[in-house]
Amino acid sequence: MHKKGKPIVAEMGGLGMLFGISFSLLFVIFCHTFLNWEINITFLMAGMITLLLIGLIGIIDDLLDLPQKVKAFVPILASIPLIAIRAGTPEMYIPFIGDVDFGLIYTFILVPIGVTVASNLTNMLAGFNGNEAGMSLIMFLTLSVITYFTGSSVGFVISVSMVGLLLGFLYFNWYPARVFPGDTGTFLMGGALAVVAILANVESYGAILVVPHVIDFFIKIFHRFPKTFGQLGPDGKLYPPDNIARGLGQLIMKVSNGISEKRLTITLILIELVFAIISLTLFFLR
Repeated sequence: MHKKGKPIVAEMGGLGMLFGISFSLLFVIFCHTFLNWEINITFLMAGMITLLLIGLIGIIDDLLDLPQKVKAFVPILASIPLIAIRAGTPEMYIPFIGDVDFGLIYTFILVPIGVTVASNLTNMLAGFNGNEAGMSLIMFLTLSVITYFTGSSVGFVISVSMVGLLLGFLYFNWYPARVFPGDTGTFLMGGALAVVAILANVESYGAILVVPHVIDFFIKIFHRFPKTFGQLGPDGKLYPPDNIARGLGQLIMKVSNGISEKRLTITLILIELVFAIISLTLFFLR
């Protein structure tokens, strides 16, 4: 889309990511069974099933190109395993406010909303080589630190597994990309973020990490969710079509008066890094 000659690139790289997280978590289950690793196997299994369901939804979307209205709500189905085991605790810590008890609203409303919103947000802020995997890598590195210090073994295992598979995937997805994550991969990244946040009870820090995606969402909703990304100029830089910023990526293009795709991705990753630092700072100052 953003290259001269419009080279064809494989899209469903998320399949490899889905296999990666599945085998990683199956290895942990094996170690729990045969090597007596201490971990909440019920939470781990529920989290894995949720991720597999999200991956399945992404596969269907990649193959059939589901309407935006459908994929905005269908990830709710993936939250059912988390609801079934009553994952997380209804008492959430909110920075500057303290602990708030949401009761059953947490299980039946906030959990499915969290899975659905996170999946869709990472799916929307996409389209540039390495930006989805790069930003998600920063997210899961941050969550790995937070879950380690909170003592959530399930959250830590999923976070570290995501870091590993994202590093492997980013090697092939970095500019010029040889493979794209597709909706299979972008849904999985957002879904895994929600799963970790819920199972480790670190929802507030997960919410801070998706602030760049929320900003992108509000810009796009103002423009009624356009399907345009960037326009390749004769100088090899990307410019917003019609000089209108219809997303966070296009806003960076406009402010920069044109930017290469590689620099655009690095800028998005650096923005994510800022919110990762904010999240970690609030966590350690708690």
